[in-house]
Amino acid sequence: MTKLAILCVDDEVIILNSLLRQLQTAFEDDYVYETAENASEALELIEELQAENTDLLVIVSDWLMPGTKGDEFLINVHQKFPGVVKILLTGQADETAVERAREQANLHRCLQKPWSEKDLIDSIQSALSSS
Repeated sequence: MTKLAILCVDDEVIILNSLLRQLQTAFEDDYVYETAENASEALELIEELQAENTDLLVIVSDWLMPGTKGDEFLINVHQKFPGVVKILLTGQADETAVERAREQANLHRCLQKPWSEKDLIDSIQSALSSS
């Protein structure tokens, strides 16, 4: 049986831990939850998930990270895995970057930091029902 995964990408461990806690509370054992601290680590993880026959359903990614910015990362992911739902989580993305992610990565939603748990869970639920 294929496992289903949600990936969170942020360079701040405290943010990743908070996201994980909220996802596990809302969805319990329905999904595999993975985290990465930057875009390159996330891309490696996506490859590992594929090798393990795990379908990546949703990515929640920060925008401002060292190296590759979130919009660039999501565009890259979209080119390889267009079916993955992409959510940008940011306190600092400029409108140009968000618009580029909408146009080139089929961005599902952009949430502002600090986010509300309800908005996060609602966004993921709507993403999963649309995928």
